[in-house]
Amino acid sequence: MDTSVKNRTALKGTITVPGDKSISHRSVMFGSLANGTTHITGFLTGEDCLSTVSCFKKMGIDIEIDGTNVTVHGKGLHGLSAPKETLDVGNSGTTMRLMTGILAAQPFSCTVTGDASIQKRPMDRVRKPLSQMGAEITGCGGEKLLAPLNITGHSLKGTHYTLPVASAQVKSAVILAGLYADGQTVVTEPEATRDHTEIMLNYLGADIKHEGKDITVTPVKELYAKDISVPGDISSAAYFMVLGAICPNSDITITNVGVNPTRTGIVTVLENMGADIALLNERTVCGEKVADIRVRYSPLKATVVEGDIIPKLIDEIPVIAVAACFAEGKTVIKDAQELKVKESNRIKTVVGELKKFGADIEETDDGMIIKGKCSLNGAVTESHNDHRIAMSMAVAAIMAEGESIIKNSECVDISFPNFFSLLENL
Repeated sequence: MDTSVKNRTALKGTITVPGDKSISHRSVMFGSLANGTTHITGFLTGEDCLSTVSCFKKMGIDIEIDGTNVTVHGKGLHGLSAPKETLDVGNSGTTMRLMTGILAAQPFSCTVTGDASIQKRPMDRVRKPLSQMGAEITGCGGEKLLAPLNITGHSLKGTHYTLPVASAQVKSAVILAGLYADGQTVVTEPEATRDHTEIMLNYLGADIKHEGKDITVTPVKELYAKDISVPGDISSAAYFMVLGAICPNSDITITNVGVNPTRTGIVTVLENMGADIALLNERTVCGEKVADIRVRYSPLKATVVEGDIIPKLIDEIPVIAVAACFAEGKTVIKDAQELKVKESNRIKTVVGELKKFGADIEETDDGMIIKGKCSLNGAVTESHNDHRIAMSMAVAAIMAEGESIIKNSECVDISFPNFFSLLENL
């Protein structure tokens, strides 16, 4: 499917974005491992999260979906059954990596695969710590370890693993394996990454402590079901935050957004660029910080995005690059090598697609350099089947002269099924 997007100004409105993808994944996974029935509200019914639902159904968990309400009939930490068929994660790296940590400790063997994109994404970063704990994981691709993965469950032992690269997915896989391990498991992070796993597991009765850069998992006998309310995804809100900041005479409010401090790098960067942005009605729901975000147009200036803020905005870098096209001066994004192993190589795809609009942008080994205040012109742009590229290019298209076409735009369904209709209705 291709989508046409035309230049617009003065975007105003109050909107709600779909539920947080990271929290939606975890609510189904952890609800499946808890004793009792978990009622989830605000669930993201995008393709990635539905892949998680499908996998856990294949392992004997009864899951009911009614719109954005999901009911998970959990069977406890040791209640999963051997699947009778291959577990297919679709396009979801989160499902693949987190589930590997769970499967490593189960009393059965299984095969896990995904779509063509997933089969190119390296999984050895998960195998290394899990193997250290006693897991048996094999696959294709030699050292990279590519799907399909064959996972044979074993009794695991606690370990101390230092992450070579900040990754919430790898950290979470080790934490989940640590729930089943004999003894404590400690994960040391180089920089803080999103901590939804720790928050939700503790909410359900786990014993996970965070001290400095160390996360310590002490096994418990059971997790216990509780209702979970999923806030709006700040990664989805980011497109409208940037639009509000760069589109003249705009005033956009996004309600009920998760503002976990490990995820608010986009807010910090926009503030550093001079955006008029405010967090309103701040509160805590199910352990997660939530707020309404209001953004009004304001002239932006260039900034440098680097270091320990990168894990807090890794998924938002494509749309930050779009914002930088309209900022005064030269914006530099670095320390973002992780972008190379996302749904696409997002360094290469962002640079290549924005150049089609006429942006002054160049690729570096670990990021990009953008010279702002150049005018963009309508273009035919390719999504590369990457939802974040498609939505970022739609933001650029709103600001470009004339009409633009986003090719293969249906990939937005992975995280934001109603993105284009919401954009049109502003």
